[in-house]
Amino acid sequence: MKKSLTLGRPLSPGSESDYNDQVHDQSIVVPSKLVTIADSFEKKEHSWFVTSQVPTDLTIQVQDITFYAHKYPLVSRCGYISQIELQPSISNLGYDLKLENFPGGSETFEIILKFCYGLPVDLNPNNAASLRCASEFLEMTEELDEGNLISKTEAFLTFVVLSSWRDSITVLKSCENLSPWAENLQIIRRCCDSIAWKASQDNSTTGETISEEGWWFDDVATLRIDHFTRIMTAARAKGLKPEIIGSCIMHYAEKWLPGMDVALEGPRAFGYGKNELQLSILSGRRQEGGVGHNKELKMIIESLVSILPPEKEAVSCKFLLWMLKMSVVYSATQVLVSELEKRVGMVLQDANVNDLLIPTYRNGDQGKLVNSSEELTMHDIDAVQRIVEYFLMHEQQQPHQHKSSKLNVSKLLDNYLAEIARDPNLSITKFHVLAETLPENARTCHDGLYRAIDTYLKVLLAEQVKMRVAMKGKEPVASGKDSEQEESQPSAQMEIKTLKVELEKMKMNMAELQRDHSELQRECEKLNNKQRSIPSWTLGWKKIKNSTLFSGKVDGNESGDGMQRPNPVNGRMSDRRRLSVA
Repeated sequence: MKKSLTLGRPLSPGSESDYNDQVHDQSIVVPSKLVTIADSFEKKEHSWFVTSQVPTDLTIQVQDITFYAHKYPLVSRCGYISQIELQPSISNLGYDLKLENFPGGSETFEIILKFCYGLPVDLNPNNAASLRCASEFLEMTEELDEGNLISKTEAFLTFVVLSSWRDSITVLKSCENLSPWAENLQIIRRCCDSIAWKASQDNSTTGETISEEGWWFDDVATLRIDHFTRIMTAARAKGLKPEIIGSCIMHYAEKWLPGMDVALEGPRAFGYGKNELQLSILSGRRQEGGVGHNKELKMIIESLVSILPPEKEAVSCKFLLWMLKMSVVYSATQVLVSELEKRVGMVLQDANVNDLLIPTYRNGDQGKLVNSSEELTMHDIDAVQRIVEYFLMHEQQQPHQHKSSKLNVSKLLDNYLAEIARDPNLSITKFHVLAETLPENARTCHDGLYRAIDTYLKVLLAEQVKMRVAMKGKEPVASGKDSEQEESQPSAQMEIKTLKVELEKMKMNMAELQRDHSELQRECEKLNNKQRSIPSWTLGWKKIKNSTLFSGKVDGNESGDGMQRPNPVNGRMSDRRRLSVA
């Protein structure tokens, strides 16, 4: 007697909502051959028994569960068990079999065992993929039994699961622990293609009333990163807009990457206090998260960047800059960091100063902030300079670009210079090079640049004041530990000695300048006594001509009273004035 009963919803087209299922599809599958050996099934701790009048003759171990069953029901439907050479049991009451790396584990094998004994089994999206892989592992083909488990699970996946949005998501999530079987059986590919096709379709063609364009973002954001990237790649190939793909990528990053939800809330006030604190917290989480968790986050970052659409409007500049910071925190590859810097350079006009403050981290896997006064600045200024250079390169490739973008970048750079100018480790060379990165015609107003220079000079002045006070002994050395004080004393003493030597040199130069000044005064008095008989307006004109300000600008071919030979005294006075200025 053969019979096959399938209970569940009908498969007629249009009878259900593919995108908004309220219940899971399920089937009650009855095998074609009924085996009446088993009276009931019983589980005790780590053992699973078939209660029957016929003694069991096969012991099967799957993971930590031992199944006591009969050989005939399994051999009649499982080609794998019928072909292998079973080992006699130690107790001489049957055979022993151990299934290594069985897809789905002991729970899936329990369902298969019931199927082999002819009992109805529940086939639903949660176990369909594992049963399909397990039936392939056991070679439950049609040659052994018509209506065997391979054909039933395959039909369920094809006609029930792939026609439903929610069931496709459920099956794809269940495939995360079924590698490589789910991949080899094309279950993952078929589910990803089905999801991508449904996401890329116009809502009007599906007959659904969906209020938001990104109605499916939450569902795909629950998937593993490799499955998510395959869906995005397939959706782009099917014509999904780059803006929608970019929005979905940002939604996924907001769910999986720490701090991303705060970063994408909106622009905050200028100043790197919050930004620095936030990334310091992320760095602490990175150290506490463990190697495995950090590698997972690194893989997510690299995967998301690899599938970003090339169009500028796909993702926001704020998102790109935050991904750049995360790439630095989790030690992403240099190729990926360079790619992000180029992407930021394409849309730099949309950035703000707070997002452009990229902290400096150690190279390698430490992920710690570097605040060394001897080596590095608080923020990665070199990265910003590269971003600005990429912006200029993009501008040259786009000759018809609007001039407002370059004006916005000039204001942004001036505000950035004003922010980093407070860093005591910032050298004048880096400040000068970054300020001159933009061409002269990029700035219509230099007020922002002047403000940045003024801020930088106040930093220098403050440092000099602190040094002078420390030299006079009016300010103790600020340090938290005695060991740090002892280490800093030799360097401080050397600096004080150097400053004292320079001060003595300045005193000697000042004394020499005072002597020259006295000599110049005597020479001037002698000249005044000789020129008392000359009219006052002529004397004034000669003083103007002989002054340092106009030397070299008077025509030497003048004749009459204005003609005068070069005066060696005046030349000597000019030289000494230049020396004094120097």
